[in-house]
Amino acid sequence: MRRLPVYLVLDVSGSMTGEPIEAVKNGVQVLVSTLRQDPYALESAHLAVITFDSSARQIVPLTELAAFQMPSIAATGTTALGEALALLADRIEAEVAKTTPERKGDWKPLVFLMTDGAPTDDWKKGLEALKRVRTGVFVACAAGPGAETAILRQITEAVVKLDTADSSTIKAFFKWVSASVSTGSQKVESGQKEVTGLSDLPPPPAEVNVVM
Repeated sequence: MRRLPVYLVLDVSGSMTGEPIEAVKNGVQVLVSTLRQDPYALESAHLAVITFDSSARQIVPLTELAAFQMPSIAATGTTALGEALALLADRIEAEVAKTTPERKGDWKPLVFLMTDGAPTDDWKKGLEALKRVRTGVFVACAAGPGAETAILRQITEAVVKLDTADSSTIKAFFKWVSASVSTGSQKVESGQKEVTGLSDLPPPPAEVNVVM
């Protein structure tokens, strides 16, 4: 069975304290419960979570939706975006099955990154590592006015922006992510081409602005 790997890369730095981090926790729960009701996603989507503050860690390895459990997260520290990108590359290398002459590997992973600030480490170094692995669509979400869309644009073409990092906008973002994963898994199951850019995803809601 070919899996559709989905990586959530979440900023849990100190500036996310309070409403934003609670909204992210709720957003992930809503994402998982929504996808569990989708037979296509339940069949193929696997979810991994990487968080980053002063360092990056994978808090959930690539897991099928039925078994997914989100550990508790707390907001603290700075914004090690470069380390998060390097770890993402490393985990995709290790967890996503490659196609061999004998069998087809997993589908290209969908990546959703959310950050509310500017990176405090060498993000370009992390990006170099990430360029060595294949991803499907990589969506970077700039949550609130403190996020650096210019840097995110250098990481991926698919950048969206939330005007505020509050519970309603963050919730809208995660709802859109779950709709995007559903679309990806339907395409996978029906043998259509893989998701590679924003145009392959459902249109984002009003709270989620595409950065051109």
